[in-house]
Amino acid sequence: MAINAPEGTRDLLPDEALFWNRFKQTAVEVFGAYGYLPIDTPIMEQTELFIRGIGEATDVVSKEMFTAISGENLRRWVEEGKAPKAKSRLSLRPEGTAGVVRAVVQHDLVPQGAAPAKLMYAGPMFRAERPQKGRQRQFNQVGVECLGAEEPTIDAEAIIMLMRFYEKVGIPRESMRLLLNSMGCEKCRPAYRNLVKAYMDEHADELCETCLTRAEVNPLRAFDCKNPQCASVMAEAPKITDHLCDECLEHYGAVKELLDGAGVAYEEDYKLVRGLDYYTRTVFEVQVDNGMGSQNAIGGGGRYDRLAEEVGGRPTPGLGFALGFERCVLALEAAGVQFPRAQKCDLFVACVDESVRARAFALVQECRDAGFTTEMDHQKRSLKSQFKLADKLGAARVAVLGPDELAAGEVTLRDMGTHTEAKVRLEEVVGELGRAIL
Repeated sequence: MAINAPEGTRDLLPDEALFWNRFKQTAVEVFGAYGYLPIDTPIMEQTELFIRGIGEATDVVSKEMFTAISGENLRRWVEEGKAPKAKSRLSLRPEGTAGVVRAVVQHDLVPQGAAPAKLMYAGPMFRAERPQKGRQRQFNQVGVECLGAEEPTIDAEAIIMLMRFYEKVGIPRESMRLLLNSMGCEKCRPAYRNLVKAYMDEHADELCETCLTRAEVNPLRAFDCKNPQCASVMAEAPKITDHLCDECLEHYGAVKELLDGAGVAYEEDYKLVRGLDYYTRTVFEVQVDNGMGSQNAIGGGGRYDRLAEEVGGRPTPGLGFALGFERCVLALEAAGVQFPRAQKCDLFVACVDESVRARAFALVQECRDAGFTTEMDHQKRSLKSQFKLADKLGAARVAVLGPDELAAGEVTLRDMGTHTEAKVRLEEVVGELGRAIL
């Protein structure tokens, strides 16, 4: 029986892998203009980091994390009942923020009084979810994190930067909706949570079992419930924006004013709470309604001013966002965007017979050394079949080398677009390629 990729994972074949590389490079260009620098954290972290950082009651931690231990630790646990020590319990990262914040704390990247640390990352994340369109168990994200700044200008800057990135990769602005909300802070949110819990208790007979559990652990999670009955009930729940403290209200107002001044359209959505417990104050999400099914969010984030403390650091305000590569691909496909082909070939060197193969091989290396993508046949095909291969590879030009051409010290160079041919000296092929491309 053939072995296939695990359920919920997929291979990025050459065309899509090439686009993923360009996607990441676009992020470097766009985010780099705002001062964000790359960081690469481990794919595995101690499980405790996500429990403390994301929240033990979240679906991500309680249901969706892939946790790993070594074979020896597993044997001792099963056979001897010795549970692995905390440092030996590792989990594949379900999101990128906790790991970046851990790295900032561990390496003291934001010393007291220092400028904010602006960091960006790209790579795979893992969640044990039911696979469906736009939701995989292994997926790729690009994200940014800014640690050490609490001004609303950072919030607005990040949102503007995110929207510019989407437009740069080709998602039409008119196909996107930017949702905005405030989650409050430790001063005003506890009282608001109690209000929501009291409201949910009054409507307990109308809520699903999951929401009844959420009412006890984190009532705000009920705003995320996809059950139509629960959504209808929660639509009448108290609104967070009616219960913000003066500082949060001022912060939220400043963010909106900055976005208005930048001409960035948004919709206020009091039900937007995002999926993780660490958010405070500003939260935002970008949705695309076409081609996405029920998973229509392509990215989002918010402020997390207490997360550094949760993972053992000093108080350090933070803000970040992440966007899903696979969901962006779906959004681009829905918008009719054509993806570039992975295959690119500047020159194909075709051999008339075996007597010229050594010189043809040398010519291929010369062209590659000059920076041109060059190919040749390695299966002793006929000349006709070599031309078919060159066409399949998308070769812009074919250099035909036979005994007569070799004796004359030249090749026949054919332009595959115009089908015109010219004799070119062997030592001038590289220069001719450069002139043609220019």
